[in-house]
Amino acid sequence: MNQIAETRNKSLPRFIRSCGMRFPYDPAIIDKRIRKALHRETYEAREYDALRALVRKRDVVMELGGGIGFMSTAAARLCKARSVTSFEANPALIPYIRDVHKANGVSERASVRNAVLAGRKGKPVDFYVRRNLLASSMAPQKDDEEKDAVLSVEKVEVQGINTVIRELQPTVLICDIEGAEAQLLPKADLSCFRLAIVELHPQWIGQEGVQAVFDTMHTAGLTYFPWRSNKKVVTFRKGW
Repeated sequence: MNQIAETRNKSLPRFIRSCGMRFPYDPAIIDKRIRKALHRETYEAREYDALRALVRKRDVVMELGGGIGFMSTAAARLCKARSVTSFEANPALIPYIRDVHKANGVSERASVRNAVLAGRKGKPVDFYVRRNLLASSMAPQKDDEEKDAVLSVEKVEVQGINTVIRELQPTVLICDIEGAEAQLLPKADLSCFRLAIVELHPQWIGQEGVQAVFDTMHTAGLTYFPWRSNKKVVTFRKGW
């Protein structure tokens, strides 16, 4: 049964246990909605189901959009992937993700980089770290005018996605980048991947964006895999 469990040493953070993993209970990051989903084991459930069924021990995983470190930890701890490299644009989430990796004993195989991926390497971009950390983004918002809405504006490195792919030689792609998938993935050479798990955001990218993702996968030899796709979470595989 899931529960918020305090460690015996009261000076250490409390942990939320979910799906066999531990997450430090930081209210600035783990809000009420996320806490409830972790308790019920429904957090990122569609992506998690696909990952648990399809990721293998020998896989090298590349994750776009690190979030709270849930998927990268699951890939390393539960699927025993050889290595997992996560890319997260929000600098405020990086220490938390590393704490999650450490709490689950996967720091040697799971890592996170604070970077934005693009078609090619570019100048650092502004990232707006907001009081609501999960609302942080690279784009200014109307609410930013309110007092203390923006805690800081940080410069985030822009790396070329194909340079990263050549460096890592990954076999599995996990992608949840809030609508940027339609612009980024068509710029990437995905031919080295055997599996891709992508959360689509049709409310933002529309039919044209969804088609661009499917066309990109088809070009890379990755075929839509219906048995582990669920609504907006779609999986693509080779050789099934």
